[in-house]
Amino acid sequence: MFQNLTRRTFIKRTFGSLLTVLGMGAGGYYYANRIEPSLLEIKQLEIIHERIPSSFNGKKIVQFSDTHLGFQYTLDKFTGLVDTINDLQPDIIVFTGDLMDEPNKYLKTNQLAPILKKLHAPLGKYCIYGNHDHGGYGSEIYREIMNTAGFTILLNSAVSVTLEDNSFISLLGIDDRMLGRPDITTAIKNVPNNCFKILLSHAPDMADTASSYPIDWQLSGHSHGGQVKLPFIGALVIPPFAKIYQEGHYIVCGGHELNLYVNRGIGTTRLPFRFMAKPELTVFTLKS
Repeated sequence: MFQNLTRRTFIKRTFGSLLTVLGMGAGGYYYANRIEPSLLEIKQLEIIHERIPSSFNGKKIVQFSDTHLGFQYTLDKFTGLVDTINDLQPDIIVFTGDLMDEPNKYLKTNQLAPILKKLHAPLGKYCIYGNHDHGGYGSEIYREIMNTAGFTILLNSAVSVTLEDNSFISLLGIDDRMLGRPDITTAIKNVPNNCFKILLSHAPDMADTASSYPIDWQLSGHSHGGQVKLPFIGALVIPPFAKIYQEGHYIVCGGHELNLYVNRGIGTTRLPFRFMAKPELTVFTLKS
């Protein structure tokens, strides 16, 4: 515990010194610590694909990721986030991992499921594990919260999202790359080849592997968009398995063409700052 706090204090002081050196001083420190972490950006994108059934035209998927409750992100902010997501009137909600920063040390776990349960999506709520969900013996804590809140956990598995006319798309989810055992082969095993497929993977760099499968889109988090980016220097901290794809939309060509979207997440970790990497909700509108 002492070593962890010392490391965090060192990082915080180092970053504060760096801001000062760059001429940003106290104002820059305050902005990165207090202002930008609250500047939620709602990104709107269209997913257009020939395998999307026409009955899914206009259906909305809202992705949120990396809340890291307990580090800097508070329960009050989390409650407001749920209201914001509901205001977007999603048909499908996906959470791409890292609910709490340290699950076994978070003291308000009993309050999370009732808040998450308020999220409404007529075609379902789905989630996957991130590295922090497994970390600190948190796997069962996370599973219990998400199940109680009405989320379907996709753990190397897939589900068909089906409409009344029996048209459907497939959602696949794999385990975290850092602390779990991701298995795309198992997840896709019983999924029809000719349907539209979206893969949820916390780690964006799994796209290089996923592109060898007949998967159309991958939605990821984990990177925080770099979280702290400085001009001419770039991101200060990029986690493993987010080195290649750090934020936004990419087309990855392996055996198949895969569209990857990397969400910047909501909260912060390791450094209690965001700079040039605003928190993000992403709204995807499906079109045939």
